[in-house]
Amino acid sequence: MNNTIKEDALQIMRAAFDAVLPDAAVRRALSGRQFDHPVTLFAIGKAGWRMARAAYDALGASQVRQGVVITKYQHSEGSIGNLEIYEAAHPVPDENGVAAARRAMDMAQSLTSADTAILLISGGGSALFECPYAGVTLSDIADITRQLLACGADISEINCLRKRLSAVKGGRFAQLLSPAKLFTIVLSDVLGDPVDVIASGPAHPDQSTCAQAQEIVQKYRLLLSPAAQEALHIETPKALSGVETVIAGNVRLLCEAAAREAQCLGYTAEIMDTALSCEAREAGAMIAAHAVTAQAPCAMIWGGETIVHLHGHGKGGRNQEVALGAAQTLAGQANACVLAAGSDGTDGPTDAAGGLVDGAFFAQAGAQAIAQSLADNNAYPLLKQHDALLITGPTGTNVNDLYMLLKR
Repeated sequence: MNNTIKEDALQIMRAAFDAVLPDAAVRRALSGRQFDHPVTLFAIGKAGWRMARAAYDALGASQVRQGVVITKYQHSEGSIGNLEIYEAAHPVPDENGVAAARRAMDMAQSLTSADTAILLISGGGSALFECPYAGVTLSDIADITRQLLACGADISEINCLRKRLSAVKGGRFAQLLSPAKLFTIVLSDVLGDPVDVIASGPAHPDQSTCAQAQEIVQKYRLLLSPAAQEALHIETPKALSGVETVIAGNVRLLCEAAAREAQCLGYTAEIMDTALSCEAREAGAMIAAHAVTAQAPCAMIWGGETIVHLHGHGKGGRNQEVALGAAQTLAGQANACVLAAGSDGTDGPTDAAGGLVDGAFFAQAGAQAIAQSLADNNAYPLLKQHDALLITGPTGTNVNDLYMLLKR
């Protein structure tokens, strides 16, 4: 082992991210499929541009009649043939996303029973692909989204409400496409791959109900406008025809790739869990605790998506809080480190993917600074000060988060 342990962690992370890039996943999903006529292509999500380019290249220019791509700001890498490319805001939707969604809706409604559409879905689609339901405003949706994020609601709860406030979520986009046939390729960023939850299920029958939506409102004591309250009582589609869906990538593939690379570097690798879901700082402490008894050299790998309950107004994200949460438990472990990173290359409203701390970080940063940063949800400045941020830039994919303990 010639690298430092932190260099090993970075190499494993990069290999894992490369393994779940959408290019190969889309090609696999399209392999062997024949389309009688040129298709209409839609792509939504943080990996939307990469997925669209892969599909366009796999199908060939003559096989793509038209299309709309909607991705996050700075995630587009240029033009793709005759596709219309839009960038929009995440995690709170903006007017650019609405304008792009309306263009996609117009295109969808122009299709006939002789047409086929391909819909490429990746994480972030819920915010990026948005058109408010009749009477609901974008500010209603943005306000409810902020309330849900601040109170620590999980993605299923958030999407249960967003579906009912939207004209394109919860199967409603597939309704607009009917009677055209629809083939959907999904990169899953939701634990367990529930296709009605990923990107709020624009092309899948909705399993959630109005009653569940009301329970979530009461649980978190949400403040809703009269129009939003009315929309929550209008049920989403429970059955759709002419739709086929394929899951092309998920967090398990991410973790398996990390384990393979760790083994190549000489570590004994074990995937501990692919559905980690708890408070971020607690996840960090739990992961770091394994360093005390783990037999070196080892790599312990988790996948999932942790939760942050906002108490402060600092700068950070859930993976940065995982890293800070690991710091105290990891203190003094000279040959161990903990990495936490979002596979899309972003963590919260920051330019970082997450954080990477070793056994020396606690002494360098100081117990008081770490505690205060966690209390203020302000992990970013402290991690940056001690060169512990992970800055990858947009990766072009999005299949949940990667957590890793290395010890040697």
